Amino acid sequence: MVGKGDLEKVRDCVYEIPSSARKDMRVPARIYLDEESIKTLEDGAIEQVANVACLEGIQKRSIGLPDIHFGYGFSIGGVAAFSEINGVVSPGGVGFDINCGVRLLKTNLTKQDIQPHLKDLVNELFNKVPSGLGSNGIKHLKESEIDDVLENGAKWAVENGFGWEEDLKFLEENGCMEGADASLVSTKAKRRGIPQLGSLGSGNHFLEIQSIGDIYDEEIAKAYGLEKDQVVVLIHTGSRGCGYQICADNLREMDKTAKRLKLNLPDRQLACAPIDSDEGQNYLKAMAAGANYAWTNRQMIQHWVRESFENILKQDAESLGLNVLYDVAHNIIKKEQHKIGKINRNMYVHRKGATRAFGPGRKEIPQEYRSVGQPVLIPGTMGTSSYILAGTETAMDETFGSTAHGAGRLLSRSGAKREFTPEEISKDLADKGIILKANSQPVIAEEAPNAYKDVDSVVKTADKTGISKLVAQMKPLGVIKG
Repeated sequence: MVGKGDLEKVRDCVYEIPSSARKDMRVPARIYLDEESIKTLEDGAIEQVANVACLEGIQKRSIGLPDIHFGYGFSIGGVAAFSEINGVVSPGGVGFDINCGVRLLKTNLTKQDIQPHLKDLVNELFNKVPSGLGSNGIKHLKESEIDDVLENGAKWAVENGFGWEEDLKFLEENGCMEGADASLVSTKAKRRGIPQLGSLGSGNHFLEIQSIGDIYDEEIAKAYGLEKDQVVVLIHTGSRGCGYQICADNLREMDKTAKRLKLNLPDRQLACAPIDSDEGQNYLKAMAAGANYAWTNRQMIQHWVRESFENILKQDAESLGLNVLYDVAHNIIKKEQHKIGKINRNMYVHRKGATRAFGPGRKEIPQEYRSVGQPVLIPGTMGTSSYILAGTETAMDETFGSTAHGAGRLLSRSGAKREFTPEEISKDLADKGIILKANSQPVIAEEAPNAYKDVDSVVKTADKTGISKLVAQMKPLGVIKG
């Protein structure tokens, strides 16, 4: 067992457990946290970062990011990269909501422009975009269409009238991950996904109208097309029941594989398989299909956001400048090239509650942003600020081009409901001039801002350690929760 007492300070906000701390650790375990956050971090989450450091083929170090907290197998806010030669893949390194992620839409409107229409706009979005536990989408897929969604992702949505061709340019993987194989997705996962496509879901998923607050880097903000008081829209959701079922199905198979191969795992929840095994490849192809479902889901929600703005403001989406800034996943495995020493190697990077943060020059970044680094979107909690950051060379060197993905929970959902009431949270938001619409009163309590870590602290730590660079703050105006 390891815990806070085993952490050795590397530099400000960077701590490490050396591989010598446990006989089974193959690499060090590194955690990026400020001193205050270290005090509230569960030893269980630290143990999970150390456990991941024991897996076959892991490269360089196991990583916990500034929003780290306890999860299934891997900590949430966890990153690990595995060699394509002798590494493994683990569904616990992605989680159940495959490609949960965020998309940001820009507008040419200001906060002052939107204020007279805000209430109507929030109501229209709430009515237009299905949300809530078990919510179903507006578009009713035929059974014959789900395979196209799983294999073609957001391209399918655009081809079917949900969005513009240029949207795809600004989505990670252009909204379609190669290698997806719908035949490896179970009938149960498909049946769960068919009715839910184009829906927000519940929990920490949300849709927010925001305005740009403080700008920290004028040059990068200009490259991203951002100005103070500009209205933006943030969409946070994932692969719904389809992704959940893909994970559950493959965890069962991986558990059998780990037992058959007699893998010596420090935690059964780290069930995994060699990358080149049938089980490993089958999971990667099914996970890619789940990721494509999530990009399609956000694409369709984005389409209804555009329609809502058109209906209320009586202008077309093009003239309102409702363009995609960026879309990035934060629960995914990606095959990427990173340096180990001076040599570029192919590896499978697991990001669980972690955002890709590629630095300037990487070909995976849209040409418009390549000189300044990839946009990084870090959502806050209900009623708090969200942030836009940029990827950095430090992230490439230290975290396989990764940074935090959000605030990270402090209280369980049941704990939050004991601590807070929906009425007091709604009143607090209203007092701040924030309009809230939610499908469920209990969800309001579960998602109370104080149930999460301080997102300001998270992004400051990311910026201070250099694993991403602060660009702009986004302040909520209207919030839609499931």
